[in-house]
Amino acid sequence: MEKKRRKRYALLDRDGTIMVDKIYQSDPAQTELLPNALEGLKLLAGAGFGLVVVTNQSGINRGLIQPSELEAVNRRLAEILAVDGVALEAVYYCPHTPDEDCCCRKPMPGMALRAARDLGFDPRDCVVIGDREADVALGKAIGAMSVLVRTGGGRETEAEGKVKADHIADDLKAAAEWMLEKEW
Repeated sequence: MEKKRRKRYALLDRDGTIMVDKIYQSDPAQTELLPNALEGLKLLAGAGFGLVVVTNQSGINRGLIQPSELEAVNRRLAEILAVDGVALEAVYYCPHTPDEDCCCRKPMPGMALRAARDLGFDPRDCVVIGDREADVALGKAIGAMSVLVRTGGGRETEAEGKVKADHIADDLKAAAEWMLEKEW
């Protein structure tokens, strides 16, 4: 009898990985996908990955954006992706500033653990994809595979030489292609 394979999940940073990072973006009309982001998401979804966004959004607690504005941007992102048949299973965000010492701000594992609990997956069986050191460190914190993309702040993050990602890819499409080649 063939053993049923558990669903895998991709935990994705939002700004700089999927969308153009427009620093504390509050206007849904400014939502813009990065080149090859849609293609990468389609590849992952087509291979059976659940797509979950985990994003630090300290602009909320800094008073620069309202939660309702953030939610409107997230809805717009979902609408843009849906046109091409891509669905996000969930979006988690941390509203805290770095000095608030919370358990959910990346690289802390709070958002990933909540997603795992809510969606019923083992965090060690997912991949974390993002453009910052905190994204890679989140992957390490939960025992998952991590991929740094060179979009957004990724080139600068790579140049700093401190990140120990499992893989570095030019963009989300290249990250997805690498994941699919691994067949894990």
